Amino acid sequence: MKYIFFLFYFLLFSIAINAQNFHLDLFAGTSNYQGDLQDNGFPFNQAHFAGGAGLSYDLTDHFSIRTGLTLGRVSANDKYGRNRNRNLNFTSNITEGNLELQYYITPLVENSLSPYVFAGIAVFHFDPYTYDTSGKKYYLKPLSTEGEGFLPGVKNYNLTQIAIPFGMGVKLNLSENINVGMELGIRKLFTDYLDDVSTNYVNDSLLLANRGATAVELAYRGNELKNGVQTYPAAGSKRGSPKSKDMYYFMGLTLSFRLGSGSYSIRHSEWACPKNVL
Repeated sequence: MKYIFFLFYFLLFSIAINAQNFHLDLFAGTSNYQGDLQDNGFPFNQAHFAGGAGLSYDLTDHFSIRTGLTLGRVSANDKYGRNRNRNLNFTSNITEGNLELQYYITPLVENSLSPYVFAGIAVFHFDPYTYDTSGKKYYLKPLSTEGEGFLPGVKNYNLTQIAIPFGMGVKLNLSENINVGMELGIRKLFTDYLDDVSTNYVNDSLLLANRGATAVELAYRGNELKNGVQTYPAAGSKRGSPKSKDMYYFMGLTLSFRLGSGSYSIRHSEWACPKNVL
C-alpha cells in the first residue's frame, strides 16, 4: 500500500512541475498525541517540534489537492497523567506521507484571509521506544509487552499503517504568490499501539519465557517508584484501554509559495476567457 501511495506522489509531482497554479508548501510547528498514556488531548509539556514540505495544486478557487511529507515526534509519560503507579513512558518518531483535499470557504483570490478545511489519507511509520533505569534505549515492539506474537489471539502490530488526516486552518495573503497561515491537523488511527499500550497485562512468567527479563521490566514499571506497587500485576488485569484508538496531530504555521508561470488562480489564469471576448 505504501508503495502505491508514493508512486502516486511521484506522478502528482511530475504533473505539477509542468502545470500552472501549484504551490510549494512548508510547515513548522508541533506534534503531539492522545492515547493510553496521555489523557489530555492538547498538552504543551509533552509537545515536540514537527516540520514538513509538499506540493499543492489549485483545482478551482475553492478546492485544491495537496501532498507532502511530515516529520514529527510523539511521547508521553505516566508521571504527568492519572495512572502514575503504572509508570510507563514512550517516545516515537513519526514519518508521514499524505494526500489531502482542501476546501477554501472564501477563495484566497477574492479575500486576503481565507479559512479552510481538509481531509484525506496518509501512510505513517512509527516505532515506540523507551529507556530503562540505566538509560539504555529499547524499542518496545520486539518485547511484546502485552503478549503480541506469542499469546493466542494477540497479533503483532504493524509499524507502518494508514491514517485519516483531517483538520482546519486559515491562510493570509502576503502577496499574489505568497501566503502564511495556521493549521491544526488530526490523524485518526486504526491502531491502539502507537504508545505500545492497549489491552491487559500478560502473565509475567510467560512473558519472561518468551521475551526475556527486559520485557517484564518494561511492561510494568511501578516497582521503580519509591511508593509504587512492587508486585507485577496479575495476568489479565487492565493495562490500557482498547476501546478508543490512539491519535496524533500536527499544529503550527504554514508558508506557501506559488510556483511556475501563469496568474494566481484557476479563474484568473492566462488561459481563462477574457471578459471582453463575449
